[in-house]
Amino acid sequence: MDSQESSDKSAPAQPKPLNKLQRRILGVLIEKARTTPDAYPLSLAGLVAGANQKSNRSPLMNLSPEQIEDELIQMRSLGIAAEVQGSGRVSRYRHYGYDYLGVKGAEAAVITELLLRGEQTAGDLRVRASRFDPIPDLSALNEILRSLMSKGLVISLTPPGRGQVFSHNLYQPEELTKLKNKFVGATGDSEEDADQNEGTSVVSRSSRSGGEVAALQAEVDELRGLLAALEERVTLLES
Repeated sequence: MDSQESSDKSAPAQPKPLNKLQRRILGVLIEKARTTPDAYPLSLAGLVAGANQKSNRSPLMNLSPEQIEDELIQMRSLGIAAEVQGSGRVSRYRHYGYDYLGVKGAEAAVITELLLRGEQTAGDLRVRASRFDPIPDLSALNEILRSLMSKGLVISLTPPGRGQVFSHNLYQPEELTKLKNKFVGATGDSEEDADQNEGTSVVSRSSRSGGEVAALQAEVDELRGLLAALEERVTLLES
């Protein structure tokens, strides 16, 4: 990620939770700084378009300029975003997300994808985050996830193994409880088991996967990469 986005501010040990609008705004600012640097810092119109775009977003939103302006006021007070003067006296906005979260490079890429899309499997995360920073394989992603989990920024929602699901840890308490309950019900684990899984180290693929399964997975990863590239091109055309 762009090293110029860092400031001299020191990152808090545990960043405060953000509401869903603030998480979307922060994710968009970080994303656009990397993918469309010529248009960054973003105007309010650009930020609205990025927050409401149909690709690379979950859930889809339909935020108004007034809603985003209200959240930006709070984010500026938290030191997450800043208003700068653009050409023609148009106000533009930049982020201090790297400092707020204490991340950079591939770690920032993973957090950005989680902010924009919510909970994801390790395989999906690797492909999607690679559009910002190359992540060569799942082993490399596992190391990134371990680091983010040690910082309290990422949690595991399902037990280790194939298809393990991860999320960022910036939800409001009631949101996080609801999310955990959703996956506890899906896996049949107890809530206590789910809490223990948060600190569990990421494991590699099951050794039972044979050569045929590995080949199919490689093909799926390649197709996902192509889809991510196409989505990025559509996003650029929309903006």
